[in-house]
Amino acid sequence: MKFVFGIAAIWICLSCNHRPELYVPDDFEVSVVADKIDGGSRHIAVNKNGDIYVKLMEPGKGGNIALRDKNGDGTIDERATFGKYPEYNRYGTAMRIYNGYLYFSTELDVYRIKLDSDRLVPNGPIDTILHDDHPHKTHEHIAKPVCFDDAGHIFVPFGAPSNDCQEKNRIPFSPGMDPCPLLSDHGGIWRFDANKLNQRQKDGYLYATGLRSVVAMEWNHQEQKLYCVMHGRDDLLRLWPDKFDPWQSAVFPSEEFLRIDEGSHSGWPYCYYDQIAKKKVLNPEYGGDGKIIGRCDTFNMPVIGFPAHWAPNDLFFYEGNQFPDHYKHGAFIAFHGSTNRAPYPQAGYFIGFVPFENGKLSDKYEVFADGFARVDPIVNVSDAVYRPMGIAMGPDGSIYFADTEHGRIWRVKFTGDKTKFGSAELASMEKRKQASNIRDPDRILDNLDKGKKSDGENEYFVYCAGCHQKNGLGASGRFPPLASEWVKGDKSKLIHVILHGLEGQINVNEQPWTGTMPKHDFLSDEKISTILTYVRKNFGNNESEVTVEDVKKMR
Repeated sequence: MKFVFGIAAIWICLSCNHRPELYVPDDFEVSVVADKIDGGSRHIAVNKNGDIYVKLMEPGKGGNIALRDKNGDGTIDERATFGKYPEYNRYGTAMRIYNGYLYFSTELDVYRIKLDSDRLVPNGPIDTILHDDHPHKTHEHIAKPVCFDDAGHIFVPFGAPSNDCQEKNRIPFSPGMDPCPLLSDHGGIWRFDANKLNQRQKDGYLYATGLRSVVAMEWNHQEQKLYCVMHGRDDLLRLWPDKFDPWQSAVFPSEEFLRIDEGSHSGWPYCYYDQIAKKKVLNPEYGGDGKIIGRCDTFNMPVIGFPAHWAPNDLFFYEGNQFPDHYKHGAFIAFHGSTNRAPYPQAGYFIGFVPFENGKLSDKYEVFADGFARVDPIVNVSDAVYRPMGIAMGPDGSIYFADTEHGRIWRVKFTGDKTKFGSAELASMEKRKQASNIRDPDRILDNLDKGKKSDGENEYFVYCAGCHQKNGLGASGRFPPLASEWVKGDKSKLIHVILHGLEGQINVNEQPWTGTMPKHDFLSDEKISTILTYVRKNFGNNESEVTVEDVKKMR
């Protein structure tokens, strides 16, 4: 089924029972080419014959899936999984085609396989291009996106295994290490030979540093420059409640759209970008209070500072000819959506676009596609029906978007008169910026917790809801739900997790989860008792309370 909607029709539909598949500018057509991909879709690539290759999100589903439209009707009718490689994990996130090869990744490895236009699934050997041989096998920000320049290089980020290089990661009031030792082999982008096999980080070249976590990254062939959109740090309120309020923690720090020059330093962990004041300021771990600039005027500044926690997870520069000239050389960005903006609505969950004007990228952005979440406001991340992740271009210049939650893939193409596309269509799309997932929240009116909360609920929202969400359902691929065997039954197990933390892979409700749960031993016995009692009596749980004496015994 295909959907064609003009802007006027969109705003009529907002007040009725019918709504478009996605909100897009006038004269663009949206069609669903694939749905219910088992395992969810992260990054995607489209071959010159139209075959689609998808990096699956869910572990154990085969690694990748190949999709083909055999009869040319615009929908997929052949699917095949391939590449169930060792140590597969849900945070591998590369899927790119380069010089006839398909490149894809796990958390620790970047692979490639030779494409064959006659075969949907390549049957040649899978080569290892890069292996992450650091001793830590699980840590934060370990995804391995890739991109390529025109000189035979592949770029791979090594994300920082930390929120902000604290002496004690994610522990309130813990200072930052200065200088940050993590920057020697993490928190940057390395350049490698795209055709050399079995490389290690030592074989690469540190191209740029000061980058906390990069998932959206691409080479701009028009400018011959590397670009990325960095995930900013978290937990301003939880870690520094004496300096930041809930609104500041929801809106700051910026997700920075950066041009990455060779040898540049973008400021992490010392500084973050305030997109409202348009300046970089010191992080609180280094003596900042949201206003002090200090050393921060010496670092690489962004093209645009997007609001906090939008989760930029793919970047694509449009070089096709199917869209109007307005989109030529511009940047599409997939904002996967926030998890930790409580008590304000979650934000992101749309496709943004940055035009290329007067020989450079604009410092203003547009909304290109919205409506993925299907709800407004988005209170919990699990409320969002779809979350955009991957972007790719088809052989005809149309654009494909992929969703992580249900494995839906959309195709967007232009059907109007390109010579008449202009300011009227763009002005209408500006209205989408008034949705709660895009605009900055009002401090009072958008506070979803105003006028309620018990002590246990209040403490839970400050210390736990950023990951496990207000409804306790967590976030797919990252944070497990609280209605589980880890919460029910023996309360000593739950107390131990709070006091000592947890890292690595665990099973929750018979599903594998990998990540880091920081220890919360800085909380008093009374606060831990209050939080855990609240958790054990909510979210579908109905267990006995956790007393202060229970916590004291475990401590």
